[in-house]
Amino acid sequence: MAEPLLTVENLAVRAGAKRLLHDVALEVCAGEIVTIVGPNGAGKSTLLKAIIGAVPTSAGAVHKRDGLRIGYTPQKLHLEKTLPMPVSRFLSLAGGLKKGARAKVLEQTGITPLRDKQMADLSGGELQRVLLARALLRKPDLLILDEPTQGLDQPAEERFYQLLAQVRQETGAAVLMVSHDLHVVMAESDRVICLNGHVCCSGVPSTVSADPAYIEMFGARAALAPYQHRHDHSHEHDHD
Repeated sequence: MAEPLLTVENLAVRAGAKRLLHDVALEVCAGEIVTIVGPNGAGKSTLLKAIIGAVPTSAGAVHKRDGLRIGYTPQKLHLEKTLPMPVSRFLSLAGGLKKGARAKVLEQTGITPLRDKQMADLSGGELQRVLLARALLRKPDLLILDEPTQGLDQPAEERFYQLLAQVRQETGAAVLMVSHDLHVVMAESDRVICLNGHVCCSGVPSTVSADPAYIEMFGARAALAPYQHRHDHSHEHDHD
């Protein structure tokens, strides 16, 4: 077995006296999509931030393969509406690739026409593609995406997942993602981690969808139809 890109061991995070996460363990291997699901307040975003080092941990360890390059997209991006920030300038702040390779990433994510548009004027779908492009400029081995389709309508969500599949195929990058769309998660993920302060269950989608902890969390309906294609409109939503 190849060395995992990322291994999390017995991770804990506290905010003062409050325990946000405890005993969290997971690993991500090259080329796979691992998705984290869970209810509001489960600590999903906190876990991603702990992995990238944006919040301190109170126990456990995060091991990254030597030289691992991570591209991260946050759940929310706070932009000052009055501050001029065209897309091209926002992307240049990421550093990374030379001009030719940068142009390829812009084309790959479909944002070349948006280069001169103000960040504050982007639609939800446009912003997610720009954030993904910014993450890809790091030539990542691992993409860490926090609710990348939150707030998108279904056609935009569909386009984003198609783009993500294309990116993975072309770059070989692994994906660790938080998502609220259970049907897409079950159809698109190699492994699923069900989180609620700790890991309630994890494994391949068919195993997780039959697990009592998953069914208790999301209801029998989520377990009955986990593999409906994302064109289906009967989504279960969890807004984190």
